[in-house]
Amino acid sequence: MPGPTFDAVGVVATDMAASLAFYRRVGVAFPEGSENEQHVECPLGSGMRLMLDTEASILGFYPDFDPTPGQRVAFAARLDSSEEVDSLYAELDVDGFGSKPPWDSPWGMRYATVHDPDGTHVDLYAMPSAEE
Repeated sequence: MPGPTFDAVGVVATDMAASLAFYRRVGVAFPEGSENEQHVECPLGSGMRLMLDTEASILGFYPDFDPTPGQRVAFAARLDSSEEVDSLYAELDVDGFGSKPPWDSPWGMRYATVHDPDGTHVDLYAMPSAEE
């Protein structure tokens, strides 16, 4: 059974336009015209993506989000199904790593959030299946 695949790093942007300008300067080819978006992502190569989300976007589905420094980066691990998201979250939650239990996002993915031992957010997600 395949395990999670880390394929994205998410950053919470206070000012989307300023963040896009910065990351473009360091070589990330974010799409032009994305400055007013709530969520923007760009492939980095080797299957990795960099995702930027506004604080408002994050607060919309995670009202307890703490926007202080150190809480603005999250890893994301893709799983093959909603059931795998639920199962892995339950396994990690038993060990005290659970943060936000599994939920269905407005954009169709199954999500859950756990924290690593140092408190870094790790999102678990699955793309919607053809049956959903």
